Amino acid sequence: MLDYDLRFVFVFDGQPHPLKANVLAERRTVREKAMTEWSEALRKHDFQTAWSKAVMMSKLDQVMIDDAKRLLSLIGVPYVQAPGEGEAQAAFMNSCGDVWATSSRDYDSILFGSPRVVRYLTISGRKFLPSKGISRPLKPELIELSTFLSYHGITQAQLVDLAILIGTDFNKGVKGIGPKTALKLIKRYESLEALPDDLQEKLPVDLGTLRNIFLKPNVTTEYSTSQRSVDEEGLVSFLCYERGFSRERVNVALERLRQISKPSGEFDLAHWLS
Repeated sequence: MLDYDLRFVFVFDGQPHPLKANVLAERRTVREKAMTEWSEALRKHDFQTAWSKAVMMSKLDQVMIDDAKRLLSLIGVPYVQAPGEGEAQAAFMNSCGDVWATSSRDYDSILFGSPRVVRYLTISGRKFLPSKGISRPLKPELIELSTFLSYHGITQAQLVDLAILIGTDFNKGVKGIGPKTALKLIKRYESLEALPDDLQEKLPVDLGTLRNIFLKPNVTTEYSTSQRSVDEEGLVSFLCYERGFSRERVNVALERLRQISKPSGEFDLAHWLS
């Protein structure tokens, strides 16, 4: 934050949409399988495999989420509790002009209509690929929604239809149709209802509900993006006495946090990303 004069607003996911149940169940299955393989790898002292499986089975629990919210409050960084999908809430805030961009690796941010999406804004700059046991470099990306839609000659609603054809977190796509084919179909027929009968019969029954997940998402207008002062006493109490961090380490972080309120030159994130 200090190095690039960035200000963040964190958004937490709310209640998942019922249509996401299948995807969440699949993710749980993957984690459970990874845990079994992790245990087996440890038994064989295969630590490289164990590490790759440990990455796959990691998840956030409610204690971690509550701690994160408490920590953000103590350091004065605003956060928003979304009623539904976090990407939808962030996209809404971006559309309202309350934030400059949505920072997310998830392309759903674009489907939810975020005017500007930043991907891979990370500290490490690398992503570990568990299935291959290697890591790859990550280069920050900036996606301007209006430019993206104009380049492909489609509307936001057509982009959602394209995603439905391919498959989203809320529906399975049509088998055999990838991004390029889906784009050609949408540009030719303009909507899912105009597709040939053999394709329409493979689409979800309630297209209206599915579209509205992206076009009319469940969001809240009750939020603040204002940064507050650091509660130094509360931060030390929480980190040192409740969570066991060293006082020296916390003091170093506090000194950096004190600098946030100091005036600094304007930073152009768009120029940095380019």
